Amino acid sequence: MAAESTLELELPECPVCLQQYGDVSTIPRVLPCGHSACEDCLAQLQNPFPGTIRCPACTQLVKLPNPISSLPKNIDLLRFSTLPHHNNNDNSKGSHVSTQKYDKDPIFIKPPLWSHEFYSNWKTWVLPEDTIIIESNGSVCYGKVLKVSTSVSSMGCALKEGEKVSLLEIGYFAKGSCSYKFEYSYEVKLMSVLYGLSEGGRTELESIIKASLALHVMCKVYGFWYNMDNHCVYMVSEAFSGSLLGKMGVLRNAVLEKNAEEKISNAAEFVIVSLDICQMVSDLQLRGLVLGCLGLSCFGFDKFGRVYVDISEVLATGRRVRKILTEVVVGKSGTSSEDLVVRLKNYMVEDCVFVSPEVFFELSKLGGIVIDLGSSRHHVGYGSDIWSLACAIISLLVGKSFAEEMQNYLSYLVTAVRDEKCLDFVRWYVEWRQKIIALIECRLGSEFANMKEILLKCLEYNPESRPLISELWKFFKVLVIKSELDDVKDLEQETRMENMCNCLILGDFCQSINKVTKESPRCLDDTSVVENANAEEADGVENFGADKDVVEGLSCGQVKCIDLKGHRNCITGLVIGGGFLFSSSFDKMVNVWSLQDYSHVHSFKGHEQRVMAVAFVDYGEPLCISGDNGGAICIWRASTPLSPEPLKKLQEQQDWRYSGIHALAFSGSQYLYTGSGDKSIKAWSLQDYSLSCTMNGHKSVVSSLAICDEVLYSGSWDGTVRLWCLSDHSPLAVLGEEAPGSVCSVFCLAVHENVLVAAYENGLTKIWFDDILVKSAQEHDGAIFSACKKEKWIFTGGWDKTIKVKELSGNGDQIDAIPLGSITCDSVVTALLHWQGKLFVGQADGVIKVYCSAVR
Repeated sequence: MAAESTLELELPECPVCLQQYGDVSTIPRVLPCGHSACEDCLAQLQNPFPGTIRCPACTQLVKLPNPISSLPKNIDLLRFSTLPHHNNNDNSKGSHVSTQKYDKDPIFIKPPLWSHEFYSNWKTWVLPEDTIIIESNGSVCYGKVLKVSTSVSSMGCALKEGEKVSLLEIGYFAKGSCSYKFEYSYEVKLMSVLYGLSEGGRTELESIIKASLALHVMCKVYGFWYNMDNHCVYMVSEAFSGSLLGKMGVLRNAVLEKNAEEKISNAAEFVIVSLDICQMVSDLQLRGLVLGCLGLSCFGFDKFGRVYVDISEVLATGRRVRKILTEVVVGKSGTSSEDLVVRLKNYMVEDCVFVSPEVFFELSKLGGIVIDLGSSRHHVGYGSDIWSLACAIISLLVGKSFAEEMQNYLSYLVTAVRDEKCLDFVRWYVEWRQKIIALIECRLGSEFANMKEILLKCLEYNPESRPLISELWKFFKVLVIKSELDDVKDLEQETRMENMCNCLILGDFCQSINKVTKESPRCLDDTSVVENANAEEADGVENFGADKDVVEGLSCGQVKCIDLKGHRNCITGLVIGGGFLFSSSFDKMVNVWSLQDYSHVHSFKGHEQRVMAVAFVDYGEPLCISGDNGGAICIWRASTPLSPEPLKKLQEQQDWRYSGIHALAFSGSQYLYTGSGDKSIKAWSLQDYSLSCTMNGHKSVVSSLAICDEVLYSGSWDGTVRLWCLSDHSPLAVLGEEAPGSVCSVFCLAVHENVLVAAYENGLTKIWFDDILVKSAQEHDGAIFSACKKEKWIFTGGWDKTIKVKELSGNGDQIDAIPLGSITCDSVVTALLHWQGKLFVGQADGVIKVYCSAVR
């Protein structure tokens, strides 16, 4: 039975190619980390650095000898693979192929604000904060481009410095007030407003952006910009001077000349403008977009005199019409019905804004009033824009008389909707249309009979009876070239897309402007509760047992903060172990704090120079180890009773170049590592406290040390990060080597899982994933003195007295760091530590702040 069980076991296989091990092409070779893979796979896996490889099982960076055959064979796996076995379904394995790297479960971090997919889709449309300046305000604001960012080119159209742009409000991010303020980043505020839009509104906005990039008759959308002054997010688009409304008088006079021959010749500009408008409406319809209302202010002229659609003005007009109609239909407290109707007439008639009957009734339906028109009710579609377009052209031809008839039209519509009566609107509409016929006949001669006929067809009550936009375009084209045109437009395509249209004025995007009114886009609690724990004796420190992470508390505006005061100079290091918080300082002391009530417990006094670093070691007994800039290493008992004298004191050898110890790190292999001013890293044995070896390679002070997955990371003032193998202390790789003259010092490192964060003297941070640089960004104004990483959070602090909080999102080498926001501090930030949901902050003024979420 035992033999049968053995034969039924699954045979060992290579973690890369999944082939069973053998003694020919799939010989299992043992890597320094202890895992095995077949020889052929190891030869084909990509090696980011010469002589190294990422283990396909544990992703640890290990040394890879040359030749690979010098690695030892895994005899046990070979012996197990060659056992006799029976498999009725045994198929030929085929050729051995090994081109795909196997990884453990990839890191995937989903931010709580929004999905990674949403962030990836919209982040390229975020314009930098210093890109735009507002020059004039209104329903559509206008601004100027101050600075051009290279990232804008990824959006398909490039901004130009000094260019005039239009700014359409799409939402607000409300600003809260509290004592310890977590200030959301510019990007998060902007993205929060976009995320706050309804799904339908974002879909419409996406359609508008795509249409602006595809159509030459439409102003281009550049992206989105957040104004820090009024907390408003704007859609930034192309803007040109001059509108069709301002040119209305010139075009009307061109058509209404006394002499018939001059009338036709002088009407060329009018006909060309009409052609351009028809072309634009047609192109928008072919993209599935229906404007729903048209105003002459929605069209402008570029520098070549061509007419274009101003999409910002289109959306602003839609919002105004929708708002006024809703107020007229539903009623607005404090405003009489007559005043509302007059306001509607003045706006829509004087500004030449035209809304078809079916759109008007649909808007009233959105306002909560539905009147029964029986079979005479029709759906909104492409014909709705045909009606509005015809009214715009007739207003250019007829003038004031048409405006008076439009007032009658609007009055009857408002009466029908407000009274909610089944009025004989269709019969009245036919009579109104006959009056329009009389006006056109009075203004136009017999030579324009065809124009009169097609315009009246555009005013049919039933949208399906109105001509296609291509027929209207064809008519004006014939006036220009005096010949019939065949197949001018793809009529079948227009008809086929009728059911796919999206009416903007009826959509979500033309609703009232979205406002993010809460302190946080992801927390729906009432009022911000940010308190200083020292000022609340009744609460004590019990609130520091909160379940939520400090970042969630900061995001919700609910944070507890306590000040730990005991040092007289700059904090240089923070570490937790044995139930205590240990802090080192320039005041030559290491203070011990209770993690229960954050009281000061003890002070280690034994250094004669500034203490530069502190570490906790759990080796045999809990130890606290500190190093100073004189080269002294003090080893203290980290358990009660705490001794005032060090258990052991080591001294590094000094010379004229020496500037002391700058960093400490401890590995499970019973070694203490020191980063020194003499450019070296020293390994000290914790068994007898002897110097085991010295690792050289850096060209300047070793400023930071970190250990993860049996790899030692060292950062230096020479601008590089070096990786060392802990098993034999040999070098593995060098990251961040720059060209001569561009070196910037590495001040601190943070490493967790496969992600390495390096912070620099100039405020720059770089993020590596599996030793591949995936992100580089200017985070701070000035040097970054401390960085820490915990799971998906990255904290950095430095000279600008702020703590920047970033959140990792993405998968593998596509990982991204979303800047969530910043915490303003009282002094320069010199040390950071994240532990059990709390953030410990050491400052240059000697104060340690502990931030903790007050949300349970």
